[in-house]
Amino acid sequence: MTPYLVSGQPAGETGRSLATRQRRICFLFTGQLHHVPHGLETALALAKIPGMAVAIRVTSEAHLDLIRPVMPTNGPAPHLGLIGCAPLRMLGRARGSSVPPKKLTLLHARQELNSYDAIVVPERTSTAVRRLGITGPKLIHIDHGAGDRSAGYDPRIAEFDFVLLAGDKQRERMSRQGLLKPGCFEIVGYPKFESADRIRPDIVYPFARRRPVLLYNPHFVSELSSWHKWGPDVIARIVETGRYNLIVAPHVRLFEGSRARRQALRLLEPCVGRPDIHIDLGSHRSIDMTYTELADVYLGDVSSQVYEFLRRPRPCVFLNPNGADWLGNEDYAHWRYGRVIGHPQMLLPALEAAHTDHQLFEHAQIRAFRQTFDVAAKPASLRAASAIARFCLRHA
Repeated sequence: MTPYLVSGQPAGETGRSLATRQRRICFLFTGQLHHVPHGLETALALAKIPGMAVAIRVTSEAHLDLIRPVMPTNGPAPHLGLIGCAPLRMLGRARGSSVPPKKLTLLHARQELNSYDAIVVPERTSTAVRRLGITGPKLIHIDHGAGDRSAGYDPRIAEFDFVLLAGDKQRERMSRQGLLKPGCFEIVGYPKFESADRIRPDIVYPFARRRPVLLYNPHFVSELSSWHKWGPDVIARIVETGRYNLIVAPHVRLFEGSRARRQALRLLEPCVGRPDIHIDLGSHRSIDMTYTELADVYLGDVSSQVYEFLRRPRPCVFLNPNGADWLGNEDYAHWRYGRVIGHPQMLLPALEAAHTDHQLFEHAQIRAFRQTFDVAAKPASLRAASAIARFCLRHA
């Protein structure tokens, strides 16, 4: 196998320079399963670069179950393992979470984590490692979505030593907000597309009849979500038309925990077993882009998944039950790519017009996708892996 280039040097020279000391890089996933596809393919690519010793550390058996099937069976591969301990996992479940408490897990694993040259994470809670005495490794931030919400431009991003970006949109906004250090960031594209394509099985049409497929994808943050005020009403109005097949696949955190899941199932009980509704409250299919690939129309509020949906431009309808003043607000920039409705009575007319009106939004969708994701001939995961390797050679 030809070694990947990590700089402008020939591969052989790169291999000899790296051979002097291996860099130990940890891809750390302390959040829910949806974080994994954002770093998995990059970890696999980085493990193939000479001189890079890559570990993937996760906090639950569910993470392991997601990752194991795509781990290489021969050749260089990351070392996959758990961090934390059984009592912390039990504590997480007792709190209604699918993962153990993040900061306590970091504290428990601090000795191992301090042994790495760099730690790669797709979230910001892990910046707490500095305050937990884990001061040796460099911290590298990768995306876990490329949307517009202010949460994606968290001030803690400035605490990272190196930041990988999906495209110009993030670079421009993060630079303007002072989150990027000169020379300590790189645009690499969006490796999740590759990870999702790898872990996703063949898509099986989940409905008995062929009709337009709507994906309803409400967010988990209550003040931004359409679910809490409109969710059941939205579903009922769509079902009553008899014109659509409906996928209900909210953000995996919306119904996280046994209590929230029980409440959701009670509300959704009338939908169970219907041939025109497919409900997924958090399976692997809800994080591997199965539904954004399958749907004909995106129906949601503020999720970054709308940009993944726009990998193929298609109609979008956005729900605004909280009366957000969105025009000119960059946190809602994606609402420019479809109709925005402020009352449930507007839903069905908006859906009926979605395809005929799509020409009004299609060019804007295409521009937005190109600004959000830097697409190049070289796969994003290889670009990300090469960027991490170069950074670690310089600094770690």
